[in-house]
This record gives sequence, C-alpha cells and structure tokens, in this order.
Amino acid sequence: MASTFAVLADPHRREILDVLRAGERPVNDLVDWLALTQPAVSKHLRVLREAGLVEVRRDAQRRLYRLRAEPLAEVDAWLAPYRRMWERSLDALEERLDGMDG
Repeated sequence: MASTFAVLADPHRREILDVLRAGERPVNDLVDWLALTQPAVSKHLRVLREAGLVEVRRDAQRRLYRLRAEPLAEVDAWLAPYRRMWERSLDALEERLDGMDG
C-alpha cells in the first residue's frame, strides 16, 4: 500500500488517472491533456503500470492505457476510518448550527 500512496503523491499521475476514468486513451491524448512531453507522460505511465493502477493494450501501432481501479480499493479502505471521523464532525456541526436557529 505504501507504494500506491507514493505513486499517487505525484499530481501528474493523479491527473492521468482522472483522465483515464472516462475510458482508455492513447499516450498522445494524455500528452495533449497534460501539456507534458511524451517522454514525461510515458515515465508517469510506466510508474502507474508498475503499481498496477493502469494497464496497457496494443492496438496496431498505438498503446492504449486504461485505469485499473482495484488497487485504489486499498486506499479507500485506509481512508474509511477518517471518512467516518469527518462525518461525525460534520454531523456535530450540523446539530450545533440547527440549535442556533431558535
């Protein structure tokens, strides 16, 4: 799991994952979207692929990348207790604000 967090620490990698949520894309689309060089995007894709967050398939001369959401379930599970804490805090704030109406 630490490697997933390390991979997600980079904002360009998170942006690549955001783009890939809509479906698979060739490298050139990602280069245009991110306004980075092709070698830089390829480097980020390699890191994401090694972490299991994206997978690639060949289509003739193109390589198409797509998101693999399964590794993100680890991150979601780790965040779950914090999410519950935030929800309790927000519920307490809502109760306090409702009590101020009268």
